[in-house]
Amino acid sequence: MPIRDPLVRPARRLLLVGMAALACSLAAGPAMADAADDTVSYFRAVQLDNVSAVKRLLAKGLDPNIREPERGETGLIVAMRYEANDTLQLLLAQPGINMEARAPNGNTALMMAAFRQNKPALLTLIAKGAQVNQTGWTALHYAAAAGSTEITSLLLEHHAYIDAESPSGMTPLMMAAREGMEKVVALLLKEGADASLKDGGFHLNAAEFADKADKPWIAKAIRAHLAARAKP
Repeated sequence: MPIRDPLVRPARRLLLVGMAALACSLAAGPAMADAADDTVSYFRAVQLDNVSAVKRLLAKGLDPNIREPERGETGLIVAMRYEANDTLQLLLAQPGINMEARAPNGNTALMMAAFRQNKPALLTLIAKGAQVNQTGWTALHYAAAAGSTEITSLLLEHHAYIDAESPSGMTPLMMAAREGMEKVVALLLKEGADASLKDGGFHLNAAEFADKADKPWIAKAIRAHLAARAKP
């Protein structure tokens, strides 16, 4: 599940990226070695929010949509993973930048900004046209799982579909309930989330996910909401 994927410490990431790039370059010769070096330098600069270094590499002709070897993430997604907001601005100004590029696990830049609770970046991406709603995992799932009522509210204000379903049918309410995000659960219920829905894998509703995750107080609140709605 994408949001369960922990952040990898920068030093380890740089080592892994460098090793992968080196292996490719040794097999392909000097030209590929230079390109691999540029790729390593690019993602290092993105992680460190080193705008001048990123700008220099882009000026050499590096594709701003290039993917790093370990996670398959673009520079835009990596920038949001590391809250590199200055680099975000630079990358968004590049011709042909793909804001909707997905990593193999489904992450987009907007989803990562939501998970990191990076409000300025989230607003910037939305203003540039990033899609709030899409098939599968969405930024609202990530905001709910992260426990941010502010980001959750902001996404709903921008017409995020409140009952969006992940590939396994999990809704943002289910995510918030499972992760123990009580305030987000209350917000989603208040805004009209359907607590009766069940996912496609475990066939559980949000209250049952809370039970399964040993969050009985959240399960109780959800059931009380359902009972209140059922009254004539």
